[in-house]
Amino acid sequence: MRKLGVLYLVSVMLVGLIVACACALPAEEAVLFPIEVTDQLGRVVKLEKIPERIISLAPSNTEIVYALGLEDKLVGVTEYCDYPEAAKDKPKIGGYKTVDIERVVEIQPDLVLATDYHKAEVIPGLERLGLTVLALDPRSLDEVLEAITLAGKCTGKEDEASQLVTEMENRVNAITEKTAGLAEAKKLWVFYIVCHDPLMTVGSDTLIHELIVKAGGINIAQDLTGDYPTIGLETIIATNPEVMIAGTGHGSNADVPLQFAQNEPRLADVDARVSNQIYGIDADLISRPGPRIVDGLELLAKMIHPEIFGPVE
Repeated sequence: MRKLGVLYLVSVMLVGLIVACACALPAEEAVLFPIEVTDQLGRVVKLEKIPERIISLAPSNTEIVYALGLEDKLVGVTEYCDYPEAAKDKPKIGGYKTVDIERVVEIQPDLVLATDYHKAEVIPGLERLGLTVLALDPRSLDEVLEAITLAGKCTGKEDEASQLVTEMENRVNAITEKTAGLAEAKKLWVFYIVCHDPLMTVGSDTLIHELIVKAGGINIAQDLTGDYPTIGLETIIATNPEVMIAGTGHGSNADVPLQFAQNEPRLADVDARVSNQIYGIDADLISRPGPRIVDGLELLAKMIHPEIFGPVE
């Protein structure tokens, strides 16, 4: 009986020790690996362990990595990964469309975050060399949230991803709860300018179009074919947009689309010019499918409906 008592006591102590050790592990280590996930290209990806060395092949992926608090594990980015500012100092692996595969292999990542653009050559090339590649390819606001959730699951940051997604959903709902009930007559016609020469806008299959709609606007190019169709001045004048928004970028020509909207003589009589509802917006905010997409939505809502959301500051 004494021996049985000792054995029982030892077993209790061992169980207690195991529980204590498990509780002492960092939250991310509690994730069970290996795992299999389906990425946003429909590919099944297996991860043997929580990645410690991550390479991003797109600016939007880089922004997700930082938003999840994984910047210390980010060991390679593209030349176009410029947000947050610290991303500019990360080792470069080429451009978004010109990935240096040899450089990627040299860095020895255990996870590469790619996009749809890389599916034909880059992803197969990296996988043939034994690298693990996860594709994030969100085409809608809901899919942006899914991409963040997927990235969190694959990096041991599920809690952080869940919190971020909830915060973003709450901010989106704060906009759509006010615009969803707008009568059609109260929704303003919006002309978004991608570039002025040739004159290009956004079609109905783009993320920017979705944001315009959620912000209470009507995209004047919603019936045109293609993601970024060209549009004639005659069409713009006939449609008579009440708001014109120009995407701005970087470099010496960053504001040219905005200047076109403000100064083109043939647009002098459209409602947007008459009422001075012409705005420039950092195109990265509404074209990069990452965490800042909600910042872009909130800004569009102010541009289209300042009477509801307040003026653009």
